[in-house]
Amino acid sequence: MARKTKKTKRKLAHPKFPMQQLLNLRHEGTHFDLRAIFHELNERHFRGRLRGYNVIWGRRRKHRPREQFIFGTIQEEDRVIRINPALDQPFVPLWFLRYVLYHEMLHSVVPDEMISGNRRRVHTEEFNRREREFPSYRRARRWEEENLSRFLR
Repeated sequence: MARKTKKTKRKLAHPKFPMQQLLNLRHEGTHFDLRAIFHELNERHFRGRLRGYNVIWGRRRKHRPREQFIFGTIQEEDRVIRINPALDQPFVPLWFLRYVLYHEMLHSVVPDEMISGNRRRVHTEEFNRREREFPSYRRARRWEEENLSRFLR
């Protein structure tokens, strides 16, 4: 009987150093603790269903991006949510960071849709509907539009 291999929908993250996985110190930023925010969102919006996730600040880049800014990413196979460290600043409101983290967490519970060819859509109608249910959704999107230039070159 042939065994089906599970296809991952996200690329795997492989730490460069073996100790990186053991020393999970990067959830604490200068201004925000991602682990605490994750647990609060998990209980409030996901009934505590998201288990075994590491929520960390990404690496700082030497140069800021010119055209687009990625606030966060999720690697579901590794259960890693990485938030851009540029958000760990005093001018970033906590409610906006909560929205960014909620957005990434939502990817783990809303399935992708396969579209033409081997492509997939991650921001489906269902995803967008659930994202709009977040209490500060409109406020966060407006803040993002008004402040995006602060993250770009």
